[in-house]
Amino acid sequence: MSTKLGVLISGSGTNLQAIIDRIADGSLDASIELVVASRPDAAGLKRAEAAGLQTLTLSKEIYGNVLMADEVIAAELVRHDVEYVIMAGYMRKVHDPLLATFPNRVVNLHPALLPSFPGAHAIQEAYDRGVKVTGVTVHLANAAYDAGPIIAQRALTVEEGWTLEELEGHIHQIEHELYPEAIGLLCAGRVHVREDGRVGVGPA
Repeated sequence: MSTKLGVLISGSGTNLQAIIDRIADGSLDASIELVVASRPDAAGLKRAEAAGLQTLTLSKEIYGNVLMADEVIAAELVRHDVEYVIMAGYMRKVHDPLLATFPNRVVNLHPALLPSFPGAHAIQEAYDRGVKVTGVTVHLANAAYDAGPIIAQRALTVEEGWTLEELEGHIHQIEHELYPEAIGLLCAGRVHVREDGRVGVGPA
């Protein structure tokens, strides 16, 4: 039986599209039950609607109280029988109402090799630092920003002479491959959080 996902977005929704495409081609055994956008003008909403998905957008007024906003989101996700919450370019920190409702089931994508370059400007910071290797991390979200247990990482060698835009393009390409793969591991029951807080990936 397909695993039911809820996807949180804030922007263009390219990672949402990658998940939609993998579900459509049969390589990801899941369904998206609800797409939640933190902004009414998020371009990803158009992708969701084009795929016939249910959407929810919260107003700035509701987000004025971050705990109340997360309570509303958690309640809607529960109402849609969501099993995993997938943050796909969601630019807001999640709080206890969501984390407690979905323990070890809120997943985030980060455009760097955590713990290096946490935060909202990871690609820019890695580029400015002149790193030779960066990459993408998929991890479980917890109360500490970008510090949850790591599910998967993929490294990228930074070629001499790349512009920031070229680096961003390569990072996004990896995201669109790695995120659906990691979600597939979750859906298959192959991701286990050990007592030491680290993730093991094994048989279902």
